[in-house]
Amino acid sequence: MTTKQPYDADIRALPEADRPMALDTLAEDLRSPDPVVRDDGAYLAAVRWIPALLPGERGRLGDRMTVHLKDPAVQARSFAPLVLARIVEAGDWRAQWWDAFADWYPAETDLRGHDPDLGWVHAVAHGADLLAVLARHPGQPPEPLAELAAARLLSPTHHLFDAQEDDRLAYALAQILGHPALSEADSVRWLAPVAAAFRTGEPGPVPAWASNAMRTLRMLYVLADRGLSRRNTDEPPRSLTHREAVLEELARTLAIVAPYTA
Repeated sequence: MTTKQPYDADIRALPEADRPMALDTLAEDLRSPDPVVRDDGAYLAAVRWIPALLPGERGRLGDRMTVHLKDPAVQARSFAPLVLARIVEAGDWRAQWWDAFADWYPAETDLRGHDPDLGWVHAVAHGADLLAVLARHPGQPPEPLAELAAARLLSPTHHLFDAQEDDRLAYALAQILGHPALSEADSVRWLAPVAAAFRTGEPGPVPAWASNAMRTLRMLYVLADRGLSRRNTDEPPRSLTHREAVLEELARTLAIVAPYTA
């Protein structure tokens, strides 16, 4: 096991000359195969440090995370969107980061939730977390977010979601579909390729991608029906912008694979 780096210090307390090295160490530890170093140490430090960073420092860290999205190590790729989400929450987002994320997310093939040695991998869930944060970011159009979530659902895989990735992706979609600027047509348009893919189904075992998509849409139906709460807040549940239209189109799409529904 790698020795855990000391991340107890406040980044603002470090001399200015030492901050670049501290951030380089943080970025490197965020790709560590040791979950104690990566998850318990570096990621939790990133959560604390990012709001206190200067815009240029956040920009450089974000650039490093887009490099991680192309890293051969899955834990580096899968933790990059988590860090980018924290940077977005601090107010920074760049078009090139979106391009890198949009290229990576539907193409990622290692969809393990938890690994005995690596700890949490959770690429689908971590990408969904970034989508959920982007849905609340001023100036970010919601339509590409929904389209990217659909692309992730339709990507071929033999891996069945086994660590509530379907719930996390449904939550992200609900955040996106709650965007006030979303038109009724755009609230449901992203479902068209999913419905088309469902119609190609043949007798036999259900493919993993299809099962993952079905379970994600079913959870989204629950969220659309019941409303959406933000974790760790006292905010009342929010409705989707076009709740009835989304519920109707979800029901139609799911009826393709469950024709016994009313």
